[in-house]
Amino acid sequence: MKSIFLRIYGGMLAVLVLVAVLGALSLHLLNEVRAAQHREGLAQGTFSLMADNLAQQNEVERKRSLLMWERLLGVPLDVQPLSAFTLDGGQRARLYRDLVVVEKTGPHAARVLRRIGHEDQLLLAEVKQVSEQLARATLYLLADELVRYPVSEQQSRLAQIKQSKGFGFNIALQRIERAALDDDQRRRVEEGDTVMALGKDGDSIQVFSGLAGSPWVLEIGPLYQLNPYPPQLLILIACLGLCLIGLVVYLLVRQLERRVSGLEVAATRIAQGSLDTRVPAGDADSVGRLAEAFNGMAEHLQRSLSMQRELVRAVSHELRTPLARLRFGLEMLESASTEQARAKHLLGMDGDIQDLDKLVDEMLTYARLEQGAPALQFQAVDLDALLDRVIAELSPLRAEVKVLRGQCQRPQDGAAWVEAEPRYLHRALQNLVRNAMRHAEGEVRLSYQLGQQRCRIDVEDDGPGIPEGVWDRIFTPFTRLDDSRTRASGGHGLGLSIVRRIIYWHGGRALVGRSEALGGACFSLSWPRQQAGG
Repeated sequence: MKSIFLRIYGGMLAVLVLVAVLGALSLHLLNEVRAAQHREGLAQGTFSLMADNLAQQNEVERKRSLLMWERLLGVPLDVQPLSAFTLDGGQRARLYRDLVVVEKTGPHAARVLRRIGHEDQLLLAEVKQVSEQLARATLYLLADELVRYPVSEQQSRLAQIKQSKGFGFNIALQRIERAALDDDQRRRVEEGDTVMALGKDGDSIQVFSGLAGSPWVLEIGPLYQLNPYPPQLLILIACLGLCLIGLVVYLLVRQLERRVSGLEVAATRIAQGSLDTRVPAGDADSVGRLAEAFNGMAEHLQRSLSMQRELVRAVSHELRTPLARLRFGLEMLESASTEQARAKHLLGMDGDIQDLDKLVDEMLTYARLEQGAPALQFQAVDLDALLDRVIAELSPLRAEVKVLRGQCQRPQDGAAWVEAEPRYLHRALQNLVRNAMRHAEGEVRLSYQLGQQRCRIDVEDDGPGIPEGVWDRIFTPFTRLDDSRTRASGGHGLGLSIVRRIIYWHGGRALVGRSEALGGACFSLSWPRQQAGG
């Protein structure tokens, strides 16, 4: 068992290592995705403005604009057909949705693509290093667009641009006195210069530019540099989380180990003979259900061994009487003086041998049925034919007792068949009829009742009946109501036990009661008409 839990702990450790590796890979992938989104957010608005301006220009104007933007951005720009690029489906879909495509070409370099209007032409930029020139170019493009509108409409136009172009950072117009600028920066903005200021948090920058003939100041930002999740911190958090998970799993497995160890100890005690050993069931989980099944097995084993001891004692007692008679017959045979006396003793000894043979046969049959499910071949059995056969076989055994057919009830279709194992059902009915004939005074009656789902056979007699107080134990092996062991009493006390086991393996029950018609005992066999395995 230790090796089992060692394997569990080893597997748990392997899972933790695997989770750590997958976590590191996931972190790297997450940072890559975040970096790509950050780059696309920075480039989207600026390149959308440029592409939309190019869509409204002719070839000469495009060349002039590209040259001017190249000086502003410090980035080479070009217009090339879409067919000149090898793009996947996702990239093509982004371009046709008027979004930029940013392909990383180096540690800080990237290639930016943007579709021009509805043409199959792409604006191409090879960005070597993202710098403040990108912010200045964005301000220039925005200012060039806003100065075309009256001052009163510039705020609304900026809002339209911000919504339509998909800027990945904030753009706004505000009064210069409200801008977060010192005196020198405010003076430079009023002179038309572009000013970059450090954000209040110290991790961002803001870019300001004045608009010619307007009281507004155009503000971009705050612009943040991408801060990837630090691997050291995340690795530390992951390790702490994995250690906590490992500790919890260890405690759970340790508790499971203790409970399974209790099962092992209990099984060892039972193997050593302590059949009254039980284990606490505990919670209603898998181990708890296993403990309950173990306790049920132990109880069944204890009952079986107890029954086996009683069976051995009863068999010893049953064998003692015919063996004693055989010994007595041998002694009398030696002292017999005439052939007639010898024949009488031999006949008695032959009866004792037959009695022993019947006892052995019943014991073997009972052991076979008690041991486990026998090989039952269920077939359609005609109850009318079965009852007639048993009556014909057993009626001659006691001529003074009449064995008759009682009133039988059939379903509407008139069929009298059931699914059963013919040989065992015949044996069970024989045992009931023999038992009834042994105690009957003058009549035994057989009948059956058939329904759509179940069937029942009743065997009644007019004998003294069975006291209600012993109905529960009448099917116990070697049970006799008169405790007689003489040959005249007949039987060995196994017949009804065999009947009970046979009908049990048919999925039914054997019952005993009082016969209303004859006043004696009434034994009944009840089981399903159709067997699940039939």
